[in-house]
Amino acid sequence: MGQIKACLFDLDGVIVDTAKYHYIAWKALANELGFDFTELDNERLKGVSRMASLNILLEIGGVTLSDEEKKRLAEKKNENYRTYILEMKPDEILDGAESFLKELKAKNIRIALGSASKNAMTILERLELTHLFEAIIDGTKVSEAKPDPEVFLKGADALNVEPEECVVFEDAEAGVEAALAGKMRCVGIGSPKVLGKANIVIDGLHQMDYNKLMSLQD
Repeated sequence: MGQIKACLFDLDGVIVDTAKYHYIAWKALANELGFDFTELDNERLKGVSRMASLNILLEIGGVTLSDEEKKRLAEKKNENYRTYILEMKPDEILDGAESFLKELKAKNIRIALGSASKNAMTILERLELTHLFEAIIDGTKVSEAKPDPEVFLKGADALNVEPEECVVFEDAEAGVEAALAGKMRCVGIGSPKVLGKANIVIDGLHQMDYNKLMSLQD
């Protein structure tokens, strides 16, 4: 592994927790279709694209729909979700995220976002964090979903660094697998049971600093 020159961050569950808004929007859709959607069900949607999430939801409810109808429902869910995120404020940034990003910037470590979300720009603007990212690779710029490493490889490319020089921060198992498939180091955020393949697992970015990052070079 090379020298660490860049950090690539997933958005949901790493910088901010928008999972609750996704859950509310998906649950409303399920209720409208006549079945319940629990928080446990919602775990299956972590890091998964919008259409794939809808397919899981419909499978849980035992509902079969045409592609046209699926498209309409996916749009409806997104509009519902966007009404929540447009109300977001900087105080929703997860503990330690902003200070760690600023520390990286001060140490000249390059920073990019690698998220499946098509609403990433809106969320970063609401949180007033856009200026801390040199590159933003989101759902509008990739065709393959994690665990395919496309989103992170494009991030490395946009920063003009080698994959081996990157550390990815992820809260989803598919994201950890994407980082490793891209030949990058990975810091898991959440449960060691779920994210055990990551190089290290922490509770959140409040447990991270520059020195800890550099210890991953060894």
